[in-house]
Amino acid sequence: MRLAKPRFAPLSDAELSPEQAEALEAFRPGPVLNIFRTLARAPKALARFNAWGGYVLSKRNDLPPREREIVILRTGFLCKSGYEWTQHHRIGLREGLTGEEIQRIKGGAGAGWSAADAALIKATDELHADQFIGDATWAELGAHFTPKQCMDVVFTAGQYTQVSMMLNSFGVQLDEGQTLDPDLKGF
Repeated sequence: MRLAKPRFAPLSDAELSPEQAEALEAFRPGPVLNIFRTLARAPKALARFNAWGGYVLSKRNDLPPREREIVILRTGFLCKSGYEWTQHHRIGLREGLTGEEIQRIKGGAGAGWSAADAALIKATDELHADQFIGDATWAELGAHFTPKQCMDVVFTAGQYTQVSMMLNSFGVQLDEGQTLDPDLKGF
């Protein structure tokens, strides 16, 4: 985690304005995560954020869920976002990644991946480093994924770079009961 405490504390239900409460209704029933309770401080932004994030996490994103999670987890790791990594570790397991694969995501494209998975990681690395996928990596992606899926790689990495920037800068802390990965401590 970049910060040991939040710069903006997540809002409790008692602190919500009517507009903030309305913005959080999309996340109910059930517990509302710290990220959304923090972003509710800007309810109009939260509503638009949720619309785009909903696309990235939906079946409208043509990347299969497992492959989408590889991109999200690699982005979160590269951005040193402990909160993002923690949330998507759980989601990655649900979407078909093994615990061992999730740990290997940290090692990059050369950590024993299939050609398709390595292409996803290379593309994510290039987007993180240069905000651009070079021709060689683009060709590797294209050998395994449709043009729409290649677009969705960029959309997914871009969305989760933005999410990581917000989480890191606002100091959003882990939700109750979660444990930070030791490799993401001290950033």
